[in-house]
Amino acid sequence: MLNPAAGRGAAARALDPIAREFRRQGWSVEVARTEGPGHGVELAARAARDGARRIIAVGGDGTVHDVANGVLRHDRKAEVILGVVPVGTGNDFAKLVGVHPDVPVHSVQRLVTARTMRFDAGRANDEYFVNSVGFGFGPAVVRVRNAMPGLSGFASYFVPVWRAFAQFRPPRLEVRAPGFAETGYMMMVEVCNGTTAGGSYRFAPDAQPGDGRLDVCLVRRVSLPRFLLAVPRVMRGTHTRMREVALFQTREVTIRSLDGPLLLHLDGELRESPARDCAVRIEPGCLQVMVAQ
Repeated sequence: MLNPAAGRGAAARALDPIAREFRRQGWSVEVARTEGPGHGVELAARAARDGARRIIAVGGDGTVHDVANGVLRHDRKAEVILGVVPVGTGNDFAKLVGVHPDVPVHSVQRLVTARTMRFDAGRANDEYFVNSVGFGFGPAVVRVRNAMPGLSGFASYFVPVWRAFAQFRPPRLEVRAPGFAETGYMMMVEVCNGTTAGGSYRFAPDAQPGDGRLDVCLVRRVSLPRFLLAVPRVMRGTHTRMREVALFQTREVTIRSLDGPLLLHLDGELRESPARDCAVRIEPGCLQVMVAQ
């Protein structure tokens, strides 16, 4: 499943070497190209229906998100294995499964010797996510990043953070989970199945994608000096000791906006909804994943 636009066109340029290497390794290959956001959901569901045993997402986290949703919405989900050849920018899911974004052919070589593991998936209302769903500052950054398509590499995740902060007003949120409840002005709430989001930010450094639990990182409203201090600490995963941060594990959590409709992202894909509530739950062990050895 190839996203030709991923990596500013790098995925399309890498298609022939990727397909050639899979065939050299003895795999049969059928290529399906996505034509826009959400198309991968339809293509992955169709591939599962047609009997595909493995579906490889060639692209970034958005491609993985769509393919996973297509697989998980199909009756054959228990039989289909998800893999990734990362040709995106953040590649959070690829890092989680040990397939690092260097040379796509090397990723193929790691996949053909990968072991299969069962991962959890999160569900926010009616949509799955494999890495994280975020509220507050996270989706605000995604919105700014989407408006700056000329950025690439690390800059495409770092520069929008600073731009977003300049115009961001922390919303009043209510966060409720078994054993946890807090209401107030919050910088962000990131509900994680994986360890990182946004490419380099380790919101949940101890998260395990197959432990049946979500790791919730809540950051209360912060001043500019504290924000400047927090950014490098989040990148290192040492922010958990800051007084503005609460980190807890749960199987379900509800986020309610007290100011207006919720803006959220799922695996970096922006979602705007008129709803003020979002219920997030874990679905343990529902996704088979190729993990590099």
